[in-house]
Amino acid sequence: MPLFRHQPTGKPGEWYFCLKHHKVEEGPECAAKDRLGPYATRTEAEHALETAAERNREWRADPAWNDEERPQDDKS
Repeated sequence: MPLFRHQPTGKPGEWYFCLKHHKVEEGPECAAKDRLGPYATRTEAEHALETAAERNREWRADPAWNDEERPQDDKS
């Protein structure tokens, strides 16, 4: 038996998408490392993977965050 039990963090009324079980959860069910959220509504949590994918696309297209498109610093 482990010395410390993992206590999930979160509150009832907060919605999460569990990456481990691929389901929507309310409040603290699974470990925080396995969840996306919190979201204000169940519907937002249901679309968590789509939201994350859209944000990733936006991030990749942002020149301020795209190292490949940044000019190299001149060290002279």
